[in-house]
Amino acid sequence: MGMLAIIVSLLLLMFLAYRGISVLLLAPLMASLAVLLSGDAAFLLPIYTDTFMKALGNYVIQFFPLFLLGALFGQLMADSGAAQSISSGIVKRLGTHHVVLTVVIACAVLTYGGVSLFVVAFAIYPISRELFRQANVPKRLIPASIALGSFTFTMTALPGTPSIQNAIPIPYFGTNSFAAPGLGIIAGLIMLGLGIYYLQSRVKKAAANGEGYGTHSEREAETSDEVEKAPSMPLAMALIPLVLVIGLNALFTYGVFPAMDLSFISDTFENVTPSRQTGLWAILIALLSASAWLIISHWRRWKNLKETINKGCFGSLLPIFNTASEVGYGAVIASLAGFVIIRDAVLNVSPGNPLVSEALAMSVLAGITGSSSGGLSIALETLGSEYLAMAEQAGISPELMHRVATLSAGGMDTLPHSGAVITLLAICGLTHRQSYGNLAMVTIVLPIAALVSVITLGTLFGSF
Repeated sequence: MGMLAIIVSLLLLMFLAYRGISVLLLAPLMASLAVLLSGDAAFLLPIYTDTFMKALGNYVIQFFPLFLLGALFGQLMADSGAAQSISSGIVKRLGTHHVVLTVVIACAVLTYGGVSLFVVAFAIYPISRELFRQANVPKRLIPASIALGSFTFTMTALPGTPSIQNAIPIPYFGTNSFAAPGLGIIAGLIMLGLGIYYLQSRVKKAAANGEGYGTHSEREAETSDEVEKAPSMPLAMALIPLVLVIGLNALFTYGVFPAMDLSFISDTFENVTPSRQTGLWAILIALLSASAWLIISHWRRWKNLKETINKGCFGSLLPIFNTASEVGYGAVIASLAGFVIIRDAVLNVSPGNPLVSEALAMSVLAGITGSSSGGLSIALETLGSEYLAMAEQAGISPELMHRVATLSAGGMDTLPHSGAVITLLAICGLTHRQSYGNLAMVTIVLPIAALVSVITLGTLFGSF
């Protein structure tokens, strides 16, 4: 009965999230339903206050600075015109002959530099729309092009990416954002190469069938000169903040922190282990420094700096509390007797190779929650210590476990009920029927292929 209660709760969570109900309400309600169906009604309120809220609060304590600075940096990039200048500069250099590649590269540069994928989607869509219209390429391929550049290799694979997905495993495995760089690059190239090949084949097939851009009413009333509305700047100037994020992250990860004796921190803060935190600290320093650079270097250009800062800060609240609520939900599920059966089944999928077990757990939970960060957080919060112990016993490096975890979370996270998918389609003014098939191919099938490749290479050759 306990296992059935969990399954019913999860299915309802997926269905209602797909119907657009906020996970802020769904997570505690579905957790309560699982508790009631498990026969633990007498403990409902204590479980909510002590288990759900404690897990939610711990997640916010640990990751709120990253959400806050990430959202602020993205807003500063958008309002300063830097994001628009980068995308426009890439368009000028690549032209309209390879519109899919142009859009993918523009999205990849921005997201790898630390700009939120939602900010990127809003910034790139108007440019994508005009490019696809001029080249007479079907508009229905725009969401897949944006998603390939934003939701895949720059989010989970490339070493040093400041995405939240790449930061979540750090405190659990004691790693950093550059974990298993060689394998990450290989995975990234697989996703990028196969993704471009697939989308170009769709473009050619559409042309052969005589299909053009199409007639669309969604969002077409917007003026075609949206690109010029944002302040412009030289491409080199616009790229500096992105270079700062990646460069400073690498500098502190491999240079500054390793050269420092941080043992004095543990003497004062007993619960802090510097070796498990420096990877996260490096990302925070990089984002904060890049944000400060944007504010200072464009001081005279800001129309309303206070509004930009407030909008960026407020924009961090919904994403972190959505994810934290999912973590709270996972903590409640993990406390139920029925979860023991599920946990043992997952952990024993491949006793000799914890990479397979980890990949399965992350993928399933990311698919259920419709969120890579949510699924990753739930899985590591409930099973992180077990996976680390299994890895040590099997002689598998924590860096490899880190990279497999992030890649796994970035596969099934874009099922139809995913908030990111629903938001992207809404931005583009398209429906699941029109665009989801191609989007699923580049964000689910190809990332899973890259994940299988990394697990195979990691098993044979270890982390590199």
